[in-house]
Amino acid sequence: MRLKFIDNVTSSDESCNHYTAIPSVDILKAVFKFLNPGENGENVILYNYQKLKTDSTVGRPRILTPFESFVLTLIRLRRNFDVCHIAFLFDISEGTVCNTISTWINFLYIKLGSINIWPSRNQVAKCMPTSMKEKYPNVRCIIDCVEFKVETPSSLFIHKMMYSDYKSHTTVKALVGIAPGGGFTFVSNIYPGSISDKEIVVKSGLLNKNLWENGDGLMADRGFLIEEYVKPLGVELVIPAFLKGREQFSSQETVSSQQIANERIHVERMIQRLKCYHIFDRVIPVNMFGSLNQIITVCALLSNFQDPILKKT
Repeated sequence: MRLKFIDNVTSSDESCNHYTAIPSVDILKAVFKFLNPGENGENVILYNYQKLKTDSTVGRPRILTPFESFVLTLIRLRRNFDVCHIAFLFDISEGTVCNTISTWINFLYIKLGSINIWPSRNQVAKCMPTSMKEKYPNVRCIIDCVEFKVETPSSLFIHKMMYSDYKSHTTVKALVGIAPGGGFTFVSNIYPGSISDKEIVVKSGLLNKNLWENGDGLMADRGFLIEEYVKPLGVELVIPAFLKGREQFSSQETVSSQQIANERIHVERMIQRLKCYHIFDRVIPVNMFGSLNQIITVCALLSNFQDPILKKT
């Protein structure tokens, strides 16, 4: 059953994308090669437990090969199959499924997190779409927040912290940023759903002076009132205009706001790609809270292996 199912997943690019969200079999194999889990998965154990490599003949032999474990984890993230169903497909116990996923999520978080996804100004300019070059050539990053509904905690204090007025539910919130040409370039840790957009930017590490150069631009929505924090970095905040007590915008402000909205839609498209991982479809249970930060980051970084959201111009 297991070998037949793995063969089906890797039988075509369409099947590979359906089960793993990786667009082709070649890219799936390339990502696996980069991860380098070791012939017997010894590097996965090393990264998880920070122990020296041990003789693979010691202890109980592993049922799954490293590639099978990798595919199993991707399928869980992408399709969100029940643990019992995955156990059936791979002909293993439910406990082995849970242990495999937990171990590989940590491994993916460390390995994919080692990739420098923050591009240089030259790299941003090289991949910037024409419309952006003409209007906002200095924008380095476009940011937005993404929320995930989580199970309501029993503690009233924690419930209050996690309650999001925007979602009318308890949530966790993360700040994400993309390059103007597409692709996640920043993913923060998760925070309680009640946190404001301003506060999450300050706490996330996005304003680290080592990330920015004088003259850079940061594009955001109206809720990100952070000009006082980005100005000392020499960064221009590009956001839609405010009415400020007026009855209507000027014609210039209207055009500018529409242009910003047209460019900001790409960060929303990347967020939709992140949410195409069906692990986020349901209200996230409390028992996943401990690994949720890793799961969100891994899914965001895996999204960067998908086809570009913008065609080259």
